[in-house]
Amino acid sequence: MPSIQRPRGTRDFGPEEMGRRRYIEGVMRKTAETFGFREIMTPTFEHSELYTERSGEAIRNEMYTFKDKSDRELALRPELTMPAIRFYANELTHMSKPIKIYYSTNCFRYERPQSGRFREFWQFGAETIGGGEYEADAEIIALAVECIRNSGLKDFKTRIGHLGVLRALLKDMDVDKENQSKCMQLIDKGELNELYNILGSIVQSEEKIEKIKAILDLEKSNTIPSKTRDIIAGCEEAIKAIEILERILTNLKALGVKEYTIDLGIARGLDYYTGMVFEIDVPFLGAEKQVCGGGAYELATLFDAKPTNSTGFAIGFDRVMMALEKKKTRIPVPTLVAYVIPMNENVKDEALRITTNLRRNGISCDIILMDRSISKHMKHANSLKAKYTIIIGEDEIKTREASIKNMESGEQKKVVFDNIAKHLKESENTDIPRE
Repeated sequence: MPSIQRPRGTRDFGPEEMGRRRYIEGVMRKTAETFGFREIMTPTFEHSELYTERSGEAIRNEMYTFKDKSDRELALRPELTMPAIRFYANELTHMSKPIKIYYSTNCFRYERPQSGRFREFWQFGAETIGGGEYEADAEIIALAVECIRNSGLKDFKTRIGHLGVLRALLKDMDVDKENQSKCMQLIDKGELNELYNILGSIVQSEEKIEKIKAILDLEKSNTIPSKTRDIIAGCEEAIKAIEILERILTNLKALGVKEYTIDLGIARGLDYYTGMVFEIDVPFLGAEKQVCGGGAYELATLFDAKPTNSTGFAIGFDRVMMALEKKKTRIPVPTLVAYVIPMNENVKDEALRITTNLRRNGISCDIILMDRSISKHMKHANSLKAKYTIIIGEDEIKTREASIKNMESGEQKKVVFDNIAKHLKESENTDIPRE
């Protein structure tokens, strides 16, 4: 039988890499919880129609779909906002608002694997359901920024916009919803020539098309360009969107986020976004620089729930890890504190008792019950990056004192069996893993 390889677009993660991933994931979880968000989990697969309604053509074309034994069409989750809102509409509408939730799990999309893109990938995200429009939008941006910053990344850029401006201008041109969606997707992909070709074929007023061009050509800065109001003059919905964005930015500054760029050309690739949108980029990642995207939306009515303001984001966890790796960021990796070495068959029972006691005291500890030389034991302990080795031989049994060696300093001392756990806990930097 030929060797079976992992499916294309998936990855295996070894112990060292999983240690780093879990650490950064833990940082993001803790950050979300300091903002008052609580974790949820939704199924790995859902009914396909959950995503075909409003997720966007790109995602629909990349979904992993299959039929179960009852001929129901199901899909592996390609993203997490739709399941979160489905969960809310099914079971959480009774909860006091706002509902602030976060999640961290894997998603699946059938796309061409390349740097920063995988068919199985991980997202860390958060949603606020039922919050105040300005306050919730500002807080969700602040949380995303804090998650990225706390992960250790410094060279990132935050761009903020409001879909209401572009949507209002397209509506003012009498562009129907289907073509609006196509236009927004082209803007999201940066395919502006194709955008203007479509608009030229369905819009009679060249002046109105020029307004779209003018918005997309606005200078990017940390304030809403003064030209904006001149461009959208007479379009009340676009003016209202700018007023909302101004209030969001006021709240955002109060939350301590002051480094961002206003970009009214952000379109996002998902159809369900309706208001404020934002993206976070790490420029040195090149083509795959975007590590986070999010914004405001209204999806509850799709599930027969009352209209509810919602806002959220998703962080591309794999890209964050890739960026940290490229910057050679030091990430603590949990490693072994103690490695117990029984010198012969006669001392193994005592070595096992010591090992069990350390584990019950919350100290990571390993023991290998194999007949091997002390040098091989030491080599193995070093490969595990154990901080201490605990040698148990005939002499140690007689004196009831173990020989404990600090693998970093080489220092060795005798410690009474009953005091080993206490000694390791009190030793300097015992709680800091070797790397």
